[in-house]
Amino acid sequence: MSAWVVGTPGPVATAPLLREDRAVPSPADGELLVAVEACGVCRTDLHLAEGDLAPRRPRTVPGHQVVGRVEALGAATARFAVGDRVGIAWLRSTCGECRWCRSGRENLCPGSTYTGWDADGGFAEHTTVPAAYAYALPDDIPAVALAPLLCAGIIGYRALLRANLPPGGRLGLYGFGSSAHLTAQLARAQGAELYVASRGEPDRALARELGAVWVGGAADPPPVPLDSAIVFAPAGELVPVALRALDRGGTLALAGIHMSDVPAMGYAEHLFLERDLRTVTSNTRRDGEELLRLASRLGVRAHTTTYAFDAADRALADLAAGRLRGSAVLTV
Repeated sequence: MSAWVVGTPGPVATAPLLREDRAVPSPADGELLVAVEACGVCRTDLHLAEGDLAPRRPRTVPGHQVVGRVEALGAATARFAVGDRVGIAWLRSTCGECRWCRSGRENLCPGSTYTGWDADGGFAEHTTVPAAYAYALPDDIPAVALAPLLCAGIIGYRALLRANLPPGGRLGLYGFGSSAHLTAQLARAQGAELYVASRGEPDRALARELGAVWVGGAADPPPVPLDSAIVFAPAGELVPVALRALDRGGTLALAGIHMSDVPAMGYAEHLFLERDLRTVTSNTRRDGEELLRLASRLGVRAHTTTYAFDAADRALADLAAGRLRGSAVLTV
């Protein structure tokens, strides 16, 4: 099969993503072999390729927003059948025994592993997944439309929960890429007022289309105090900006797995008056199931730019340069 791998991590201009031929993997006990239909391109894939995330194994196949069909079953696998359509997300496995797993917080499991980081992901014609961590997907929705929900959607949903948005509250989104534009639709369905700060005009235009009442530059102050905010951009310098924009008792959630250093902040200016600062770490399978149900019921739609499988390196380059609007998806 054909696959893209991370060779020597570095800036996209150095071509860290390489294409190679590999044998089709065999599913282990409890795993599925999946023929990939489409795979979303996530900023985490870019972080891995550029070395912001240290590789955990050599020549890993990135990609963790995978839509495909079950082609073979490993031993002791009964949850799915050959031909079923499934989704593969970032969280690949947990220990199931630690206090975090036992308390429903498997995203904090110290033994957790991740698709496209600890194991090969979906920038390939085939991949594997533990059946217990795969999602059942409908047959009647295009793969390109489903793929961004499997990370951008799930992580955005968890970030929205962590942001503690009150009913009808004012929500600020810093950065308006793949995850933020899906989260915006969830928040608007809850009756939120949406305030978007982003550096790119294509992103700002999409925010207006999706109902934002105010759209500004990345560091511009919104016209009113915010009840909640989420920083999606991997820019630590936006953390004090977003905290300063919060009203008394507001909450800021940081949604990325990687972020540049956060500058020094003043207690009185940024954190006093019971402003909360929270991070988001991966997701639970429950988050994924809830997001997929909500997205279907609320009509959440990914705005996508599709790339042929041959153009995975160009998709990463466009993401790095800020040329994308919404979500990028590889079709296989």
